[in-house]
Amino acid sequence: MLRVSKMADKRAVVIGGGFFGCATAIHLAQKGWRVDVLEQGAELMQRASYVNQARLHNGYHYPRSFQTAIRSRANMPQFCEVYPEAVFTEFRPLYAIARYDSKVSARGFAHFCKASGIPLQRATAEDRGLFDHRLVEEVFEAVEPAFDARALLAQALKVMPELGIQVHLLTRVTGVAGAPIAAQGLLVKTHAGDVFSAPWVFNCSYAALNHVSGRQGVPQMSLQHKISEVLLVKPPPELKGRGITLMDGEFFSIMPFPARCLHSLTHVRHTHHVSWVENNQSCQPVNPLVILEDYLRGHPQGKVGRSRGPWMVRDAQRFVPCIQNVEVVEPLIDVKTLMTKTAVDDARPILFHRDAAMPGLVSIMGGKIDNIFDVLTYIDKLLPPDIRVNIPQE
Repeated sequence: MLRVSKMADKRAVVIGGGFFGCATAIHLAQKGWRVDVLEQGAELMQRASYVNQARLHNGYHYPRSFQTAIRSRANMPQFCEVYPEAVFTEFRPLYAIARYDSKVSARGFAHFCKASGIPLQRATAEDRGLFDHRLVEEVFEAVEPAFDARALLAQALKVMPELGIQVHLLTRVTGVAGAPIAAQGLLVKTHAGDVFSAPWVFNCSYAALNHVSGRQGVPQMSLQHKISEVLLVKPPPELKGRGITLMDGEFFSIMPFPARCLHSLTHVRHTHHVSWVENNQSCQPVNPLVILEDYLRGHPQGKVGRSRGPWMVRDAQRFVPCIQNVEVVEPLIDVKTLMTKTAVDDARPILFHRDAAMPGLVSIMGGKIDNIFDVLTYIDKLLPPDIRVNIPQE
């Protein structure tokens, strides 16, 4: 079935129903565009948008990437204004600096925050008492909320029907190609045989960015993929109302996960199970989501059997002894994707790639959820002046 728009100049297909895909669709629809969202899962926002630390960055994480810190500092207040129902502030965020093997000292971290205009103060004696000071140099109190992924989904599910956005679940894209009739723009083909036509296609498929064009050969974008685990736990009484991040080198984080009223635990060494790169050295790479399915299927106990949770807990409790009393609830395992060039300084730039052969096909990936406002700015600059989309001020 071929679906052709009568409003070809203001028609778009968004591939991927995560937060970035939904936000892009809403952004276009608010300006009168007709938008179809194609999501291969049974629900929206169930992968990378949900399986993460749920941290709304305010810049603290990036002492080695000043630009990323500044953009986080600028975007965080806007996120809180646009998505207030999803912002969770009922905890005290603590940042601790490891005494050994850290890539930043306590003095350097304080100087970085001051230079970036990021609020920071020394933690209270009670909060500092949670840490083993043989291994922790200093502890600071930060200003950094968490976000509730389910609240973001609820807001999207309310707004998208009102704007006439058509959401197609359980719809896997098999390829994008140029249409034989110029007015149709691009043709997006699905596994069920449906074909969607639009002049603009926004590829927000995250881990599958290199696998929607339908062309064989080396990937167009250089990406690093990691099969990663977020461990959901019930915190001990000492950590209720607190979130802890230890940096920068010996890194772990335990902080609220509002969507489940639990805490998430991640660790720099144990969270990432498997890592590989897609770049121009790759030869017809396999879709990362297929690799994930094979990885989980290869163990009879599935996700639970592959959990690195015991290692996370064991290492984190060296720095914060009460972590040994967490109650493990569930590991969440999915693919995390980064641009390969970020490995040196831990930056989180936006990937915004326009296909050379099909200029209407635009691939988008943000390293952090608040990158969405920078993405919308890029979209605004990309579109021709007569159909340009403006950033909402609300």
